[in-house]
Amino acid sequence: MNIAYLDCFSGASGNMLLGALIHAGLDEKVLHQTLATLGLDEVRPVIQQVSKQGMAACHVHFDFPRQRSHRHLSDIKTLIRRSTLCKSIQNRAIGVFERLARAEARVHGTTVDKVHFHEVGAIDAIADIICVLNGLEVMGVEEVHSSPLPVSNGSTICEHGTIPLPAPAVCEILKGAPVHGLDLDMELVTPTGAALVMELTNGINYGPMPAMVLEGTGYGTGSRERPDGLPNLLRICLGSRDRIADEATEVTVLETHLDDFNSETWPHVSEQLMAAGALDVSLTPMLMKKGRPGYQLRVLCNPARALALKELILTETSAIGLRFHRQQRMTLPRRTLTINTELGLIRAKEVQAPDGPRLSPEYEDCRSLSLKLHIPIQRVYTAFAQAAGKRNSFSSGAGEK
Repeated sequence: MNIAYLDCFSGASGNMLLGALIHAGLDEKVLHQTLATLGLDEVRPVIQQVSKQGMAACHVHFDFPRQRSHRHLSDIKTLIRRSTLCKSIQNRAIGVFERLARAEARVHGTTVDKVHFHEVGAIDAIADIICVLNGLEVMGVEEVHSSPLPVSNGSTICEHGTIPLPAPAVCEILKGAPVHGLDLDMELVTPTGAALVMELTNGINYGPMPAMVLEGTGYGTGSRERPDGLPNLLRICLGSRDRIADEATEVTVLETHLDDFNSETWPHVSEQLMAAGALDVSLTPMLMKKGRPGYQLRVLCNPARALALKELILTETSAIGLRFHRQQRMTLPRRTLTINTELGLIRAKEVQAPDGPRLSPEYEDCRSLSLKLHIPIQRVYTAFAQAAGKRNSFSSGAGEK
């Protein structure tokens, strides 16, 4: 899997994201091809290689004829749907504009259908958004993570007058995302940048850089200079997950003690936690204060999934508080395969241990065959062992992930 990590230490905007992609190796021709698919041949990307605090970076803006007209969300959807872009990019682009429209409607007390995008802003936003999304597709990026976003104070001037920073629309778009404040009178995160980051990360992939084999970086710059002297840059880190990256990673451990939890609901809670991205979950009986029986709930997860899982625990259990910390972990390389036994096909996990490979059958497959054939489950495990043949060993259970 190819991964992109957005290091937004100076914020995020559409052209900063696009500039970072080009600096990381995206061919300029992709921009022209992308705009042509939308029928925006009159829009011309202007790409400049610049230096910020001695760091090479790329700045992108678009030249196009200025007109005095407006586009509504429905107009932009039609423009996108009529293009020859693949459906996944069309859907994501519409998702970004819907985030923008919902935020503007909330801020101005109107409806999504009545929100209009001014011609200059709409063209800029369309070009930035579509080119970023198509650029990531061309570069083979399948998963995007981001650092928490910095938001500033002060004010900025827009069509409606002077507004506070962070812009009201940005506050609406970033609901649920981790942010931190900077005492800086300058817009760091634009509405387009916020909407793009939220859509690309699915609103949850925030935190430190995920485990990856780092393969490239790129820097995109905005149009303004920071008054504190730091470079106004966004860095994109490109990499891939493989066995090397997965062997040693950092996880977040979430824990809580439950003294009034209905254990009948545990299968449901466990399924919900795993579906939300938990790597492993456990519920351990324990004696609490005054000899009261209770449970310790423990969840392992990627740091980027921690916020969603915290909220899920506090919603689905009787917990009123949580403890959490980071831990290093090491896992063995593994792969999934299918073994053909005399009783039928059984999926298995092959783990590369220091002393050789280990093969473990999937319990649910063994259970399914046992019920289907009306035979003891141990016979299924025996058939699996025989089919595994010359492989070193196998076990019927699985340890901590």
